Amino acid sequence: MSRTASEPAQGGLRRSGLGTFDLVFFVVAAAAPLTVVAGVVPLAIRTGGLSAAYGYIVPAVVLVLFAIGFTAMSPFIRNAGAFYSYISQGLGKPIGVGGSILAVVSYNAMTICLIAAFAVYGQGVLANFFGIDVPWWVIAGIGLAGVALLGYFKVTLGAKVLGIALLLEVVVLVIYEIAVLTSGDRASVGAEIFSPTVMFEPGFGAMLVLTAGGFIGFEATAIYAEEVRDPARTVPRATYIAIGFLAIFYTFSVWCVFMAFGSQGALEYAASDDVAQMVFTSMSQFVGAWLSDVGQVLLCTSAFAASLAFHNAAARYHYTLGREGIFPASIGRVSVRHGSPVGGVLLQVVITAVVLAFAAIVGADPYLVVFLWSAAPGVLGILLLEGIAAVAVVAYFRRDTRGHSRWRVTVAPAAAAIGLFALVALSLGQLDLLTAASPLVNTLLILPLPIAILAGIGVAIYLRRRRPAVYANLNSLDVDEPVESPH
Repeated sequence: MSRTASEPAQGGLRRSGLGTFDLVFFVVAAAAPLTVVAGVVPLAIRTGGLSAAYGYIVPAVVLVLFAIGFTAMSPFIRNAGAFYSYISQGLGKPIGVGGSILAVVSYNAMTICLIAAFAVYGQGVLANFFGIDVPWWVIAGIGLAGVALLGYFKVTLGAKVLGIALLLEVVVLVIYEIAVLTSGDRASVGAEIFSPTVMFEPGFGAMLVLTAGGFIGFEATAIYAEEVRDPARTVPRATYIAIGFLAIFYTFSVWCVFMAFGSQGALEYAASDDVAQMVFTSMSQFVGAWLSDVGQVLLCTSAFAASLAFHNAAARYHYTLGREGIFPASIGRVSVRHGSPVGGVLLQVVITAVVLAFAAIVGADPYLVVFLWSAAPGVLGILLLEGIAAVAVVAYFRRDTRGHSRWRVTVAPAAAAIGLFALVALSLGQLDLLTAASPLVNTLLILPLPIAILAGIGVAIYLRRRRPAVYANLNSLDVDEPVESPH
């Protein structure tokens, strides 16, 4: 049912007919909007106060600047390695390989994080609604099995599952937000949250550590470039739609929460011990307990959908590195029947299973340890990867803009790089907000990120010296055969 990367004539992923909105589903599902609105927005209000809405506006502006250059380069890079390919073309193969190992660490960490979230939310639903006490690791195993199956089958099946899960969670939030908007004269309530002066509140910088994570994963638009119908148009279109949708939806949701409680009431509730129930309490008040119950069930599907999206991303990085000869060739196997990266899927599942099994054996808390501790390297690694890719865009177009304006290929991505590196630096300084762990633990959690980059650079240097033929073929698929870009 599979073939290896050593068969160059058949080594690519199948064109599965993914379209613009399939890619948007992958990106938005990875962002898990219900999890963000119900789980992160209350914490953002608690940390940043009235500046919570700007916690989503500012990262969105940075990412739009990044997307301006990213999409200019995308017609020239059609490879499942995504940022690996961008960085290799812009900054050279050694740094590109370093970026690819960083991506592997980050996307695997995010998958582990979200499977753990699925287990925690599922455990709560079973206990609250059915009175059943199921060990978290059993639920995590079921979730991982589901992710493995959907990762193995044709990618369009996963897109349909993500689309359904995303639609349900967005419908719940829209019902709630419409109820808030139509519940009387609330249009002016919370308007002060959009005053630019609120960004000077003391907790604004720390809050960005939490809110920036709501956008990670939009690289998926490029990861599936080998499997879409028209990469030159589909990838840029999906990227802008995904970032725009998330920015508007998150910002509007923050406003609705402030309208539901009133500005002062929202601040007081977010500061209380019941902050985790803030949105669900509001749902019960404005719509009914049934919507709150449905929303809590959909938290499980939201986490599952996000874990599937990150699993797919990690599997495609594994596949690319197996095909390139950086990982064993068996990791580059592709399913003949489904056209999926079966070798990469298997490796990702094994990594997740080993980590979760170890956590269960040592009795680690699934939320405070497995979820939070894997989220830290995941979020920071992807932000760092995006920053390096933004620099790569500038370097790629340095001598030849290929018909684009300097604004699009130099100024915008350079500004994005500064913003992304600033977010990374800010996150490192406030890492305890993500992990609730000691400085030593935080150091150990982040250490794999620089090690991954250095290890990748070392592998590339080794290949250049000892296996020059393999090195010469790195990042060669579909590169330098650009299609016309509608810029």
